Amino acid sequence: MIVVNLDVMMAKRKMSLGELSERVGITLANLSILKNNRARAIRFSTLDAICRALDCQPSDILEYIPGAESEEEKDEQSKQ
Repeated sequence: MIVVNLDVMMAKRKMSLGELSERVGITLANLSILKNNRARAIRFSTLDAICRALDCQPSDILEYIPGAESEEEKDEQSKQ
């Protein structure tokens, strides 16, 4: 499972969601979806803009956790 640690990086940079939204040109709603690990995908151009705004690397905000299941995967298994 891929986990988005956007909130951690924002806290390190002392940047609010609103400020990041303005700098990156993404709506608060879409950033919130990303921040709360509900996004299904992210464009490289968006990732690039976020990394530029936060002066970080993609690995600072994206983390792979082997063996962990996303909420979506848990929902699919419960339907079977």
